[in-house]
Amino acid sequence: MARDVVIGMAGSGGDGIVSAGESLISAAAAVGYHAMMSKSFGPQIRGGESSCRVRVSTHQVHGPGDALDLAVALNWDDFLKFGTELACGPASVVVYDSNTGIAPADIPLKGARPAQVFALPLTELTVAAAGTDKAKNSLILGLLSGWLGIGRDALLAGMRKRLGKKGPELLAANQRAFDAGHTCAMENPLIRGMLLEEPNVKPGSMMLADGNDMTGAGAVFAGVEFFGGYPITPSTEIMQFLGREIWKYGGVVLQAEDEIAGVGAAIGASFAGKKSMTATSGPGMALKTEMLGLATIAEIPLVLVNVQRGGPSTGLPTKTEQSDLFQACFSAHGDVMRPVLAPTSVGDCFRVTIEAFNIAEKYQTPVIVLSDQDIGHRKETIAPIDTSLFKVEQRLAPTEAQLENYARFAQTEDGISPMSKPGTPGGAYLCAGIEHNESGAPAANGAVHARMNDKRFRKFNSLVGRKDLFEVVGNPDAPLALIAWGSLAGVCREAQALAVEEGLHVKLFVPTLLYPINEDAYGEFLASVQAGLVVEQSHQGQLYRILRMQVDVPRGLKSLARDGANPIHSRDIVARLRELSANLHAPSSTTAQGISA
Repeated sequence: MARDVVIGMAGSGGDGIVSAGESLISAAAAVGYHAMMSKSFGPQIRGGESSCRVRVSTHQVHGPGDALDLAVALNWDDFLKFGTELACGPASVVVYDSNTGIAPADIPLKGARPAQVFALPLTELTVAAAGTDKAKNSLILGLLSGWLGIGRDALLAGMRKRLGKKGPELLAANQRAFDAGHTCAMENPLIRGMLLEEPNVKPGSMMLADGNDMTGAGAVFAGVEFFGGYPITPSTEIMQFLGREIWKYGGVVLQAEDEIAGVGAAIGASFAGKKSMTATSGPGMALKTEMLGLATIAEIPLVLVNVQRGGPSTGLPTKTEQSDLFQACFSAHGDVMRPVLAPTSVGDCFRVTIEAFNIAEKYQTPVIVLSDQDIGHRKETIAPIDTSLFKVEQRLAPTEAQLENYARFAQTEDGISPMSKPGTPGGAYLCAGIEHNESGAPAANGAVHARMNDKRFRKFNSLVGRKDLFEVVGNPDAPLALIAWGSLAGVCREAQALAVEEGLHVKLFVPTLLYPINEDAYGEFLASVQAGLVVEQSHQGQLYRILRMQVDVPRGLKSLARDGANPIHSRDIVARLRELSANLHAPSSTTAQGISA
């Protein structure tokens, strides 16, 4: 019996691979398993290759898993395009369509030889059962049901939901294909048992959601009233979600003519008193940067969600990466500080989006949320959210006394000034992108500029000191450390737990607030650290470099960074931790010679 299984599938556009994955994770969630599904596509607008990996487990999972336990290749050309995203290992079982003409001993996989290989007549079986090869994904679901033990009823219920509107004949054909796949699984038993243990969660007690939808839901809970944006992969689903839902709460979605107009409209709506947001990816973020400067100097609240993809330029539009951190922190002319937050899971998108709105409103600033394609597009089972735990902040409004001689940018102890709405009697002020004095009047005086810069930075003092925006897992005195953010935080949670099971003394630091840097929080965490890894999905290791700029990091803290579409697995991290631990315990050359340090 198995407690945790990772399935990877790939095929051409139109093969229904992603639909099969969604049916599988829906069925797993319905009967009480924890599950996670990641999707990956080729860069083509139409057609091309598509893949998914589904992890099903009896316990909570934080990452997509390591090497595949079960790989399904409808054709090898498409499967191989995903490279290490669908990596197989020596324990993997590989299934492919025998009509490729490739013998099991000659499958084109590099590296470890799989434990078992099936060349099955998938197309022939599908046509014989359904009368068409378009039901091949239903046959695959039958195979997986037979091998994994996920109930036929649950999978067929998902199929009926997906195909019911397309007519009874199509549904019946797909059910026959499913049954043919299930029979095929019984006739071709696995040498490595993958039959899942019974789930330990009550069926129907978990939600199934993806990150972009949870971001939209968090925005609705926070009170978003206006969204201005433009479609761009992989953030478009945020706008689509709000387009369906925001009107129920009195809000408006504007699909603008371009990225610049979208953020400009959002800033304008916020100036008018509405909680506002926009969403984009790296190329759109580049276009929005100038307008973010306007929101900064005019002290206008705004939430900008960047669902990162591979870059630069058009880059890897359908692949995940964490390479926009420098852009989020530093892509501004002049002295600018913008809070940057990052969710670590699908469920965390809800929390972090609410936090972003609260910070934007309280500190009257643009706030950037760095999600990524992995979190934005993947589906996860999550526990129902207790919304009573969340507080919603509103921007500071002027009192009647303050409106008698209103100074919009008044110097205050904490740097936060009351913000009036247009039309408020006595609350009119000049709002522009030029430097100004406390009343908003243009000022080119150096002393005024210094004073206003100080005000705009001073207001973040209380934000930087918030320790609730950082999480430490493990023994606080451990000599080995992991630091991770965004989607790789979940992988590092699992790596840290595995390393501790091996007897390694490792702790993990996960920041929600990526910038500005909380030097005290990092300093306290790193005080006991002799060696460790900052784990990131980028070529440069951008958080590692920022920490080197602003924090006194120990010499043994290194960067573990990989480019987008090259996953970092928990086993890779544990292997590096073993090396670091061995080096810590190895006698130095000077000690071996009897020379004291």
